[in-house]
Formats: sequence, structure tokens, C-alpha cells
Amino acid sequence: MKEVKRVSLVEASGILFLVLLIMGIGVIGFGLSPQVPVMLAMGAIILWAKVRRFSWASVNLGIKDGIEKGIIPIFIFILIGAMISTWIAAGTIPSLMVTGFKIISVRWFLPSVFVVCTLVGAAVGSAFTVASTVGIAFMGMGITMGLNSAMIAGAIISGAIFGDKLSPLSETNNLASAVVDTELFEHIKNLLWSTLPAGILTTVLFMIMGHDNSTMSLDRIKRTVAILDAHFNISLWAIIPIILVFVCAAIKMPAVPTMLLNIFVTSVMIFIQNPRLPLKQLASIITNGFVAKTGDTTVNTLLSRGGIVSMMPTVALIVLTLSLGGLLVRFGLIKTVMDPLGAHLNSSGKLIAAGIFTCIGVNVFVGEQFLSIILPGRAFKRMFNAGGLANNALGRVLEDGGTVINYLVPWGVGGVFLANTLSVPTLHYLPFVFFSLLCPLFSLLSGFTGIGLKRSISPQSAESSRLVEEKQSN
Repeated sequence: MKEVKRVSLVEASGILFLVLLIMGIGVIGFGLSPQVPVMLAMGAIILWAKVRRFSWASVNLGIKDGIEKGIIPIFIFILIGAMISTWIAAGTIPSLMVTGFKIISVRWFLPSVFVVCTLVGAAVGSAFTVASTVGIAFMGMGITMGLNSAMIAGAIISGAIFGDKLSPLSETNNLASAVVDTELFEHIKNLLWSTLPAGILTTVLFMIMGHDNSTMSLDRIKRTVAILDAHFNISLWAIIPIILVFVCAAIKMPAVPTMLLNIFVTSVMIFIQNPRLPLKQLASIITNGFVAKTGDTTVNTLLSRGGIVSMMPTVALIVLTLSLGGLLVRFGLIKTVMDPLGAHLNSSGKLIAAGIFTCIGVNVFVGEQFLSIILPGRAFKRMFNAGGLANNALGRVLEDGGTVINYLVPWGVGGVFLANTLSVPTLHYLPFVFFSLLCPLFSLLSGFTGIGLKRSISPQSAESSRLVEEKQSN
């Protein structure tokens, strides 16, 4: 049978709406784990594809192409699981908690968490790394203080993302600048027009929220510190893995070798602390996670985590989500919906708004952070140039609508990872990730007011240049 390659706008819009409906009802309506709704959405698309006479080869290629884009992130998540468990066993995360209890007040805990996570994120260039290391320590501290876990997660994630956006080591910063053909540091500098106001306002909001929780008892904190001192190696040596992360970031070592080296060094530290520890038990910690046995239920719950196996639900959802995204791209469903937008975008504000909402839409439908940068970047680059906007303007749109929003999508790669790592459902922490919620708003404000909006040439000149190029190519 002949394969049908063209899909109408109405048809593509209907399929995308069906996908959103399936996942929305499943995850939000029934509270299901995202894996099942994503599988159902995939099944619906494959059924439609066969009705429309797409070949099985196209289906398989869509799934394959989608998964290929996420191989490295998947491997990184597996290594993060191993790193979390070894950091707990070596006393690194417990030492961070004890140090934090001594220097951070309850009253200013939330803004302190936000600022520290911002600084660490700027240094290492990875929101995932921040959340899965110092983030876990802050979660333990905050819960011990009696704070709302969703609020703590919001402060951690907001700081981690803000730091990521300030870092030249960030994968998403490098990707976005490459997609729009902009020099990296110019791209980061231009991001400040939206990220800096969002960061300042986020700090203020967490200061207000922190002040409201200033009456917490210190008895629980003292008891927790005593338990940690008794059952873990609390010392300056325990922070060696953290220093190693910063050193590797300074020499620009990629994430995979950095994590492998860190796991090896931390494992050696565990053996030095426990010379009689069987190798089989260490392998079990790396594989199945660390199990705390302190006699205190709260501490045991906080520090019994990590391991490769703990990442398998996340990996499974990422594979399914990437497969879904691959099918949507392969059958041209997203492109069909996005292409007609160009005719109606006759102002800078409309261009910025369309770019922001398209990036958000890709996050919702595809759930993959990199694709939320790549797909809109390719689709809107020519439109932005025709509208007289510089490539930097598009780069900021890709970050403010794509990168920072992925962490708020329950079935998105970032949302799933953080919910699993911090043990807080995505929809619970979403209202408190102020930074991610504010960035698109400040970007829209810039688009409609022109404040901080980078321009190249006038729209009329850009359009004339485009017409000349088309005429010459023909």
C-alpha cells in the first residue's frame, strides 16, 4: 500500500489534542503513573498511522529516532542513581545535612536553599546533578525542620535551574546557542533579561515563605544531627566527591566520565571507612541503593535511596516519552501544526509569544527537553529573521519556554527525574518552582515592550532579503 505522507492541519491538531487528552486524564484525572498514559497515547498514534497507511517501517523508525536522542541522558540518569547511593554510604550527603543544620537558620531556609543551589548549578552546569546531590541533603534538612516537602523541592529546583541558565557548562545553554547560531556567552548574557528578574523575584517569594515558617522547633534538628553523627562518617573528608564534581566542571570534563570517576572515588572512600565491607555489599549499594538503619523512621526514609534499580521507572518513562516524540516528529504532526503560524506572526510580541507557547507545547506533547529547543528553534529561526529579530532573541525564547518548563511536566524527562529523585510528585512541587513559572512571563513582557529584545535589521529589510534569496534559489 502507498504510504500517505501529507497530514492536514485539522487532522494533526486532532491527534495532538487526543494525545494531550489521554495523558492529561490519565496523569491528572486518575493520578496514574505517566508510563501507562504515554503507552496508550503511543498506541493511539500507531493505530491512526496504520489507518492512514503509514508503513510499519515508518513506525519503527519513528520510535528508533526518538530513543536515539536520549541515549546519553538515559545513561546519565543510571549513573546518578549509583552516585546518590554511594554519596550516602560514604557520608557525603549526611555531612552536607549536618553542616547545613549548623549554618542555615530555619527562618531563612528556603531562600538559602535557592541561593546555594543557584551557585552550585552555575558551577557544575547541571540542574539534574544539583537536585540529586545537594538537593537530597536539603530535602532531608527541610523535612526534619517540619517544612512542606513541595516547597523545599520548589526552592531546590528553582535554584538548580537558575544556576544551570547562568552556566557555560550547561548542555541546554550550549544546545540553544548552537541551534540559533549564537556565541555561547552572548546567549547567556541575553538570557539575563528574563532570568535575572525571575531569580530576584523568586528569592523574594522564598524569603516571604521562609519567614512564615520561622517558629519550627529545634529539638528535632538536634536529634537528627545526633543520629547522623552516630551512624555516618561526618567529616570534611566526606565532601571530597563534591570537590571532585567542581574540579571536573572546571576542566570541562563531560558528565559521563565525571560521574564514573566520582562513583569510583566514592567507592574507594567507602572501603577506607569500612575495610571489612564485602565487595558484594558495595555492589548491592550501587545496584539496589543504600538502606539506612539508624533506628529513626524519618532518617531511614530520607536516606534509604539511590541505586541503579531506583532509576529504572524513570528510564522506562524516558524511553516511552522519547518514542512518542519520535512518532510525532516522524509523521510530521508537530510540523503541520507549527508551519501555519508564520502567516499570523506580524509583530515582535506575537513572534515571542508563539515561540514560547510552541516550546511549552513540545514539552507537553513530547516531554523531552532537547526537542523542546531543537524543534521550535528550527521552525522559528526564519520567522524571527524575517521579523527583524536577532538570533539571540530566539535563543532566549527556547530557554524560557523550552528548557525551564520541562521540569514541570509530569511525564517530561525533567519532571519524572526530579519527582523520583526528591520523592515529591511533579504536580505537588509545580506551584513552588517560581523561577520556571516566571521566566516565560518576563520573556513575554520583553517581547511586547521591546525591553531587552535583541534586533537584527528592520522587518521590511529582512523580508526583502528573504524574497531575494528565494528568487535566486529558484
